[in-house]
Amino acid sequence: MHIHVIHENPAWLEPLAGALDSEAMPWRDWFLDHGVFDLSRPPPEGVFYNRMSASSHTRDHRYSAELTASILAWLAGHGRRIVNGPRALDLEISKTRQYAALEAAGIRTPRTVLVAGKEHLVAAARRHFDGGPVILKPNRGGKGVGVRLLQNAAALADYLDSADYEPPVDGLHLLQHHVRAPQPLITRAEFIGGRFLYAVEVDTSEGFELCPADVCAVDDAFCPAGPEGDGRPRAKFTIVDDIDAALKQRYEAFLAANDIEVAGIEFIADANGAAYTYDVNTNTNYNADAESRAGRSAMTALARFLGGELKALR
Repeated sequence: MHIHVIHENPAWLEPLAGALDSEAMPWRDWFLDHGVFDLSRPPPEGVFYNRMSASSHTRDHRYSAELTASILAWLAGHGRRIVNGPRALDLEISKTRQYAALEAAGIRTPRTVLVAGKEHLVAAARRHFDGGPVILKPNRGGKGVGVRLLQNAAALADYLDSADYEPPVDGLHLLQHHVRAPQPLITRAEFIGGRFLYAVEVDTSEGFELCPADVCAVDDAFCPAGPEGDGRPRAKFTIVDDIDAALKQRYEAFLAANDIEVAGIEFIADANGAAYTYDVNTNTNYNADAESRAGRSAMTALARFLGGELKALR
């Protein structure tokens, strides 16, 4: 039996592949973009780890998520061990469904308005946000693609008419309350096996392209956005050992209730310390520079977790 890694991005697979090889784990690469699958026959044995990404369409893999949903149903129908199964994928590709599940678990999310139809966005921003600052994002996103902070309805209208506008792949826009943080920082809490591993503080002053993978970096990972207290540039990604205990407990309960075992959950705190959770990433990546400085390796922890699940099957 093997660990089967379901994905559509070879660049994001490399760090996990290295960790699995270093731990001498038997594994197979399931690249899901095209293919032929005989659903009348049973799938292979083993542990299936779903790493399908909501941003797959940005790499010309338009139907990878839909294909993966069918494959996961096939695997589940045969009782295969799936890490991040159908429910995880369903939440990965829809922020509206994420927010509903988070709120059901007692986790605060930013005020969000769902808009179907580009032509309704400006009027919705004026009606629901008084024409003030608003964040525009796609319902199905990933890597921060298509996320924009617009200061007013006029700026939103200009953006929608510009060449920079990116239509959402599922046709659904979200208008979201702009949470004003004391510093341009968000926190991403990482979980493996449904348990908290560590958190990463991410500097957002250069925008919302927040993918921590090295291959996502446009410039150096140490892009300064604001100085540290001693005047040194602040790293874009910095690992911290813990988060609020009550929030961590709610996150772990949320993951268990939704059959998610590997995830990065992003939140932002306002000036009063209230935390707002705005993204659950079930295809999480890790930043090598931040891990090197902290002496941590999430991919090693993930490889060992998957290996333990395979051993349990055997």
